[in-house]
Amino acid sequence: MAEVKRINLALQGGGAHGAFTWGALEVLLQDPEIEIAGITGTSAGALNGAALKSGLIRAGRDGALESLEALWTRMGALQGDALSAWLTGIGPGGVARAMEFSLPYVMGETWSRLVSPYHYGPLYQNPLQPVVEAFDFGEVCAEAGPRLFVCATNVRTGKARVFTRDEISTEAILASACLPTMFQAVEIDDPETGRKEAYWDGGYTGNPALFPLFHKDLPDDVVIININPLVREEKPVTPQQIHSRINEISFNAALLGELRAISFVQRLLDSGALIEGDMKAVKVHMIADDALMNDLSVATKTVPTSYILGELRRAGQEAASAFLEAHKADLGQRGTVDLQATYR
Repeated sequence: MAEVKRINLALQGGGAHGAFTWGALEVLLQDPEIEIAGITGTSAGALNGAALKSGLIRAGRDGALESLEALWTRMGALQGDALSAWLTGIGPGGVARAMEFSLPYVMGETWSRLVSPYHYGPLYQNPLQPVVEAFDFGEVCAEAGPRLFVCATNVRTGKARVFTRDEISTEAILASACLPTMFQAVEIDDPETGRKEAYWDGGYTGNPALFPLFHKDLPDDVVIININPLVREEKPVTPQQIHSRINEISFNAALLGELRAISFVQRLLDSGALIEGDMKAVKVHMIADDALMNDLSVATKTVPTSYILGELRRAGQEAASAFLEAHKADLGQRGTVDLQATYR
């Protein structure tokens, strides 16, 4: 029997683009030689991580697949209609541009910059709340199965807070996905300060946070499922493109900082300046499709359509299959991302 490869997953946030992660997770779950030991997630990554953990606890790999499909069905996937069939002829990039410059989307974006989510008063409800409340938190917070970490940003201090085990709740996941221009901050008790703290999207301080995966009991391999392109060759020129790129850079900044730190530690270990065991030699891998993500936009992140979700799922499946074909033998042996060349 082939050796089981134990890995950690780092799941980025990016709104509806998290359907790419759904597809990638489906491929990883269907490989019996892959064991998921730890999961860190932000925003959509936290939703995917909670669905994955819950399903694994309830019914193993098949349960995880069912739980992920149920999550994304609640988000609008698998609702085929005549419009979806028509959009197939346009392609994801065409749909993204049509949405980005459509009058309803432009008006909605303008509205979000002029009107605070606190102006809605008693009528306000976070639209993700019923999606998150559908999770069984007895399963999500279980001691068994992979360790799950959810990152949110403390509004008062600007620091990351990582929730794990019994700390993970509906409020913690909503906080991790709380874009401040769209949703009211989520308030959660902080046992360290003894006060109720307000939280925004975890992407500002960790998209996702990698440091929880450095625990000695977790494997060295970290597979990042990346849904925010690190590089965009075309200069953003429209207000929508500029706003989208600002968000991408902001949400990638914390991850890049952690990857640079990993690269620095790796160089010290390689040179003998550090002894392995004093610091963890993290092996970094990445599943991504930057070409597709460059073709999409902030509009396809914030306005889920069944067609785009389906395309993202398919792309995630293809990217994960390609990763396993090229690098499964490297798991446990070496990292497959050149950190010094990519993130210096």
